[in-house]
Amino acid sequence: MKKDLFILALLLCVTLGASAQKKFNLYAVGFYNQENLFDTCHDEGKRDYDFLPNGAYKWNGLKYSHKLRNMSQALADLGTDKLPGIGCALIGLSEVENSKALDDLTAQPALKQRGYKYVHVEGPDRRGIDCALLYNPRFFTVKDVRLVPYVPEEKKDSNYVTRGYLTVSGTLAGEHVAVIVCHWPSRFATSYYREVAGRQVRVVKDSLLNADPNCKVFVMGDMNDDPTNKSMTEGLSCKPSIEKTGKDDMYNPWYNILTKQGKGTLFYNGSWNLFDQIVMTPNLLNPKGVKDYSTLKYFQHQIHIRPYLIQSEGKYKGSPKRTTAGGVWLDGYSDHLPVVVYLVKEQK
Repeated sequence: MKKDLFILALLLCVTLGASAQKKFNLYAVGFYNQENLFDTCHDEGKRDYDFLPNGAYKWNGLKYSHKLRNMSQALADLGTDKLPGIGCALIGLSEVENSKALDDLTAQPALKQRGYKYVHVEGPDRRGIDCALLYNPRFFTVKDVRLVPYVPEEKKDSNYVTRGYLTVSGTLAGEHVAVIVCHWPSRFATSYYREVAGRQVRVVKDSLLNADPNCKVFVMGDMNDDPTNKSMTEGLSCKPSIEKTGKDDMYNPWYNILTKQGKGTLFYNGSWNLFDQIVMTPNLLNPKGVKDYSTLKYFQHQIHIRPYLIQSEGKYKGSPKRTTAGGVWLDGYSDHLPVVVYLVKEQK
């Protein structure tokens, strides 16, 4: 472990162009869609019937225990490319049924040994899936939690119910950091509903900055839209480059990953989409040519890939290895790949 951290410190000094006297701390922030992390019991008022022992997926104790083991392994691996043995300080989750599933998940050995805790607020989704935030208390301290509801903008949608925006404020690296974890309306709904979500999350972000201009805000989640779609470019006002990111915008490092590299986080009808994104406020950025890491700053980002996360054979070869496909239990992970952002701060 000490050897790995020493090598990492040397690499950071070279990468950042820093003098040998300076030392840096590196932090990882991730997001991962859990693809139906349901327990095997019915929750009153929720449409979770497919994930019961007699439901469509024949969801029993064996399948649930395998799902927990698989997801905990993948979550523990997040961020370890650059932080071996440490992983992420924060990980946003979507498609988690309830606190019981999170209790069971964090009790898995891969996560328990890191001491991960979670934040969760039961939401209104009719199917019963919520967002949550895993955090390592060694690095992040929770100060405030609230679930901001999705509010229909038109009277005709007054009965429309979907997941809210889990907003968690706390301290990371001695600084005020807030995370808004999202799972925006699905593509069964039109683009309008995700554009509404984008506008509403922008208001939440602005309210956090109005209360504290120094607050560093991350919006993360399964947006059910690509970085190029209006919900992201207009609703949330995300920009594809640091130079174009104004004080009221957010920076989206995933735009060019999709448009220039053709990479994504889920594979559908023969092509990649990049619905899973982590975007950030300008106070996390260094202007071009500046390498000031006296406060917490964005460093790098990546789509997290491991061979075990990819289907190796059959008709779905090359796509994310999901739990179930075509009615067959694959004992996999998720139909999405996780994403990670790395942050750097100079040690004082």
